[in-house]
Amino acid sequence: MSVHLKPSHLQAAEKFVSKVHASGGLAPIDLNKFWEDQAVAMADCFSPQCPQVPLGISMDPECVFDELNVSPNYYRLAHDPIYKQSLVKRYNDKAEQIVGKRLWSESLPDPERQWPKIKQLHDIFEAKNIWHSESYWLQESAHDEDELKTLLDHVEKRLENLRAFMLPDNWESEKTRLVGLGEKVPAYRSQRGPVTFAMSVYGIENLIFTIVDNPGLAGRFRDLTLKAMLEYGRVLDEEGGYTPETMPKGFWWLDDNCAMLTAEMYEFFGYPILEGVFKKYAPGEKDVRYQHSDSDMAQHLPALQKLGLWIVNFGPNLTVAQIREQMPKAIIQGQLAPYTFRRNEEVNIVAELIRDYEMSREKRGLQFSTAGSVNNGSRLTSLRLIMAAIQECGRY
Repeated sequence: MSVHLKPSHLQAAEKFVSKVHASGGLAPIDLNKFWEDQAVAMADCFSPQCPQVPLGISMDPECVFDELNVSPNYYRLAHDPIYKQSLVKRYNDKAEQIVGKRLWSESLPDPERQWPKIKQLHDIFEAKNIWHSESYWLQESAHDEDELKTLLDHVEKRLENLRAFMLPDNWESEKTRLVGLGEKVPAYRSQRGPVTFAMSVYGIENLIFTIVDNPGLAGRFRDLTLKAMLEYGRVLDEEGGYTPETMPKGFWWLDDNCAMLTAEMYEFFGYPILEGVFKKYAPGEKDVRYQHSDSDMAQHLPALQKLGLWIVNFGPNLTVAQIREQMPKAIIQGQLAPYTFRRNEEVNIVAELIRDYEMSREKRGLQFSTAGSVNNGSRLTSLRLIMAAIQECGRY
């Protein structure tokens, strides 16, 4: 069931959807005007010149399966570029007809321009990343306090010469070759958030109990996580030839599990890591500070506000008004419930747009998006419905 909807939202949505059905086909819309206005709206969604609520939804590649009536094969989609390309071309053909644009690139990755495998943060913490239940999942590398202490000893030792650990044996020759082709060394500017990462490495209950019962050990875990992140980023920045003045700015966090901690626990464990990383990579007022947490984590809004987040994508049980109260300058990507979109619940989709438009109309700054991931089952016809509703019900 959609949340925070008023009877007036549902009534207006029912009226709009009835008109769509009466047209006998796709939702009526001036596609050329929509995309022209969309470009202006996305350029500055706070601007007085912003003509409409910008559409922030990016359809996920997994949506090809339901859209094309293809049996889902997530592993092949993630690992077979030719298979993915064939589906994307067919999907784009439909998208061009329904929403007026081809939504994804159809080019294949050039194997001659691929960087050799660089170890990641979870490798530093000895966590294996395995394919399970249609996605990759980190496996715990410590299961109790004694194992965590041993793991942290290993991490400390590894950080003494992290470059040698994280870069492959053929790094120098491949870097020379790829830079010669115009490729840039990949920078480290996005990370599974500190709480999600820690709970993946050590377990949800283990982290919570350790923060409460052994804050000294939890603090060591926290501090080494931050140190590893900063050292990891430093190595790649040096390999890319960046200086503090020329390095890419901004950092993106994906931290669904932060909802598992109380506000006090988060300020103890997660907050200092974000603060330290932002100080290094997003020190300026205009440097991107982004967090995705599609969970019920309203208790952390005051802490995240202090960190100066200015692009946020939070769970569907939070409202635009609730987020805006705590984060007056943040771009809000939301708050359409992903399950509303995936189920293609036409009335609720439009009602949630009207709800969020009303909450954002005065101060703006909304990019109408799913409050979380876009899942297989979400249809192009529903995306067009949103676009048409924006054009009629979401104008500023």
